[in-house]
Amino acid sequence: MVAFAASDSLSMTDLSRIFGAAGPLAAAIPGFRPRAQQVEMAQRVAQAIADNGVLVAEAGTGTGKTFAYLVPALLSGAKVIVSTGTKTLQDQLFQRDLPTVRDALKLPLSSALLKGRANYVCHYHLDRAQIDGRFASREDAAHVRTIARFARHSGSGDKSECTTVPEDSAVWSAVTSTRDNCLGQECPSYKSCFVLAARRAAMDADVVVVNHHLFFADVMLRDEGVGELLPACNAVIFDEAHQLPETASLFFGESVSTSQLLDLARDTRNEALAAAKDFAPLPEAARAMDKAARDLRLAFRADNVRLPLAQAGQSAEFRKAIDALSERLDAFRQSVDSQAERSEGLASCARRAQEISACLARWRAPDAGDLVRWVEVFAQSCALNATPLDIAGIFARQMQGHPRAWIFTSATLAVERDFGHYCGELGLTTAATGLWGSPFDYGRQALLYAPQAMPDPNTAGYNEAVADAAYPVIRASGGRAFVLCTSLRAMRRIHELLAERYTRDGFESPLLLQGEGSRSELLDRFRFLGNATLVASQSFWEGVDVPGQALSLVVIDKLPFAPPDDPVLAARIEHMRRAGRNPFMQYQLPRAVISMKQGAGRLIRSETDRGVLMICDPRLISKEYGKRVWRSLPPMRRTRERSEALAFFEGAASGVADAG
Repeated sequence: MVAFAASDSLSMTDLSRIFGAAGPLAAAIPGFRPRAQQVEMAQRVAQAIADNGVLVAEAGTGTGKTFAYLVPALLSGAKVIVSTGTKTLQDQLFQRDLPTVRDALKLPLSSALLKGRANYVCHYHLDRAQIDGRFASREDAAHVRTIARFARHSGSGDKSECTTVPEDSAVWSAVTSTRDNCLGQECPSYKSCFVLAARRAAMDADVVVVNHHLFFADVMLRDEGVGELLPACNAVIFDEAHQLPETASLFFGESVSTSQLLDLARDTRNEALAAAKDFAPLPEAARAMDKAARDLRLAFRADNVRLPLAQAGQSAEFRKAIDALSERLDAFRQSVDSQAERSEGLASCARRAQEISACLARWRAPDAGDLVRWVEVFAQSCALNATPLDIAGIFARQMQGHPRAWIFTSATLAVERDFGHYCGELGLTTAATGLWGSPFDYGRQALLYAPQAMPDPNTAGYNEAVADAAYPVIRASGGRAFVLCTSLRAMRRIHELLAERYTRDGFESPLLLQGEGSRSELLDRFRFLGNATLVASQSFWEGVDVPGQALSLVVIDKLPFAPPDDPVLAARIEHMRRAGRNPFMQYQLPRAVISMKQGAGRLIRSETDRGVLMICDPRLISKEYGKRVWRSLPPMRRTRERSEALAFFEGAASGVADAG
């Protein structure tokens, strides 16, 4: 292995050779092209690893940022954790990119892929599910038998390898563990645990690929003295790092959900059936708590809403339901405590009841400190959340202690080349920064079209105006378009309006809608069809890669400002105002810019792609802050003329006007 001492780093000459036209990467990877931006970024990553430094790096689409951090990381001799935002990128890194670089450089490195508990079959809960034998359908019973056969022969227990059982099958929740219901060392199947085997492999590996949720779960466990990954590594690399502020907020807060309570009631009934059949009060207490949890969800008439505590507390039905839940939970806790010594499973249920009870008490306490307390209501459940107003100090503390390098990279971190907003959110006060633009020729490959005469986005009929403006351009593109909306309501309405126009005119482009299948299924259909229009919301703004002609137009309905009535956003805005800061310019606008850059980034994915980015929101032009948005986007030509957008698809665009 080519190793470098902690005080050394790869030279620019070394990296130029590795990334050069005659280098090992070019020899091993068909179509590899040297890029100056890639070499420069790799040099900065190498220096940060050698110095145990902090680097925030934005690399535009096509830069090759994955190889730019993998090459110096693998050559450094350091133990490295690479954390991604999605399981899709996690699998791509582990199965494709990491082996490609390792083999090209001929490095004898070991690597491990580590996922969350819910991705591994749990022997204990699988046995319990088979003993219980109560399934919603024959199909579920068959799935459990299939999983049991898989578990007997699998080396990893990773459910993604059990392809005959659908990933969304309800039985997976019954045959996998959670942090709450894992028995730990008291488990009778402890020695054969798939999760422990995966963690042991990760501890021994030179490179470990995780995702952001798992990384922060390990951070929280470390605070309790049982986290293992972070203390053992020399460098942490966050890819898709723009997602970190939201993920960190989730893990640095607290939450109690009705789903947690229903799972606890179910697990307790199963454990009681096996170890405390003679104690009838326990299943009765579990059933009473189960009902109280369901009643709490039923206290809300709507679903898919987020409410501040003050607003939820105005409902007498909510107050009555949460009082009843607290009482039933206390009674249940006392009941399960009295039987905890009869089995490891019951002891685990008692511990979970104690933790949930304490968390609920903190959520209901008069003084919550610097936490925003709010309720999120889903179709079948609800969650009581407490989220920090500011995570900068909390995150900065996690980076202290053992010296190591921290690399944060994404295609979207800066606002007009300024990293102040991102670094401020995470407390990265001493971070070095680097920005490398895309090597793509956006001036030739892409056009930014801002249509004229669009109404104010908050007026009635705006969705109709978007559909009217977008439809001719969609037709000119041959239907090969994403229509990205900022809300589910707008998405459904715009899809409905486009469907009417497609039918009226006999336009034969397949019209897809987010929610008609899983994201991966819809993307597969979109790519296969080659001339489809997909109307989607937030799920498709990022992490979607459709190179080639299948995607030639991206329509964005509005600037993606977060809803001002979101309880966490509203509390943070008020917090910033009290501190004398400008929440719009310092928080809301930078976040919208980063989201816009993600949406726009779906369009050009290769050197040969061509396409139009259509932003319908008139504020892009009419408001002074709109300039900060389009100046942060790739350097596309700009126009306000529909004729020039249509001509682009005919290959006849020339002399495109400047909208600025």
